[in-house]
Amino acid sequence: MAHQAAFADQAMEFAPQLYAAAMRMTRNRADAEDLVQETYLKGFRSFHTFNEGTNLRAWLFRILTNTYINKYRKQQRGFDESDLGDIEDLYLYKRMGTFEDASIGRSAEESLMTMLPDDEVKQALENLPENFRLPVILADVEGFAYKEIAEILEIPIGTVMSRLHRGRKAMQKALHDYAAARGLQRTQRADETTNQDR
Repeated sequence: MAHQAAFADQAMEFAPQLYAAAMRMTRNRADAEDLVQETYLKGFRSFHTFNEGTNLRAWLFRILTNTYINKYRKQQRGFDESDLGDIEDLYLYKRMGTFEDASIGRSAEESLMTMLPDDEVKQALENLPENFRLPVILADVEGFAYKEIAEILEIPIGTVMSRLHRGRKAMQKALHDYAAARGLQRTQRADETTNQDR
């Protein structure tokens, strides 16, 4: 009973974060709810394997991500785009700083991100291929370190860094294209970022 109570006390505070991540992964409210429920069930059953004092949030995200990869990804169900409106916290993207490219000035990148609607940022993330989308979600939305992401996804750190770089570059290009199409880019500084995009 102490084991059950400890899990409930410690793990339930992460439910909103797990649900938000599940929504970004499954893009479907019902699947996201099922995924979180399954994550907690698996976590509860294997809580005795969790090392007290280590990162419980990372441990739960690992279960969530593995469950998604093993089950929900195979279904490839369609999703209702209106469900994406429930995800409010992608505004964090607007505070991300650079896209791991030192040649792009932080202020230029931030000013462009601030000018873009949240929906466009969400869509750019949604459009990423899954191999890039999961590391970007874990790093830039959830704030996990490379080492934690490597453990969660069970891939080498070098692969995490490569996929993050490519995913961020793809998002950057999509957002710059959106801004250029609507005349939102500031001519000089935005042109510099576009030219450096190769």
